[in-house]
Amino acid sequence: MSGDNQVAPIIIKRKKVSGGDGHHGGAWKVAYADFVTAMMAFFLLMWLLNATTEKQRKGIADYFTPTIALARVSGGGDGPLGGESVFAENVLPRMGTGSTSLRPTADNREKGSFSQGEDVEKAAEDEVFEQAEDMLMGRGGESMVADELMKHIYTEVTDEGLVIELFGTRNARLFDEKGEPTRLLRELSQVIVQASKMVTNPIAIEGHTAAYPLVIAENPKWDVSGDRADQFRDMMFRAGLPEDRVDRVTAHADREPKVSNRMDVRNDRLEIVFLRNASNKE
Repeated sequence: MSGDNQVAPIIIKRKKVSGGDGHHGGAWKVAYADFVTAMMAFFLLMWLLNATTEKQRKGIADYFTPTIALARVSGGGDGPLGGESVFAENVLPRMGTGSTSLRPTADNREKGSFSQGEDVEKAAEDEVFEQAEDMLMGRGGESMVADELMKHIYTEVTDEGLVIELFGTRNARLFDEKGEPTRLLRELSQVIVQASKMVTNPIAIEGHTAAYPLVIAENPKWDVSGDRADQFRDMMFRAGLPEDRVDRVTAHADREPKVSNRMDVRNDRLEIVFLRNASNKE
């Protein structure tokens, strides 16, 4: 039969496989780029937090939160407000709106939002101390102190007043082996006298020394710290400081070390304190 000579047709089945090239697309690249960008922004933020001072960080925070009318830091521009925000503490009173700790409104006085009397005076005193501190340390971009002198100065506003520490290093001492003031200390005394012109507060001078070895028969730490404080007082007088500005001169020996190692040279220091007025002390 003719049917017996027919060949069965060959059927080729082609199977289409899909989904194997999903990882070759571009979606993962976009996600990875977003991740890298976020990590870069994170590390940049960490670096900025480490490289800026507390006051600079406050200024940045206030810039991005303009609804809080406490921004004291200028933006640095030259527009109608001279670089200051319309919400800055010193601008709002001039605009006739808002109040500050130094210029409270009548309503805030009645509500007790801002203290009166001594608290207002203390706030104004803190403001002056901070301005002097900024000029000494160059936090506002300008400093009255040369870079080689600035590393020997540390400032801090405390309940007692503005404390300015003058300290030496192993390679740059405040006093030589004979107990005479070095050129470094003479230059620092002129800096302190210039800073004293920014405030009218009385001044205290305190001498501190590092600890002496216990094998010394007669420990001179009290005499040394007192003599150094006296010498620095006289240096300030010669530099132009009125004598009636100095309220007290104190010797502390090694009783108030700045670092744990009492014999460390960092404990050899002078502290000049712009004292608060009696009414503003807590």
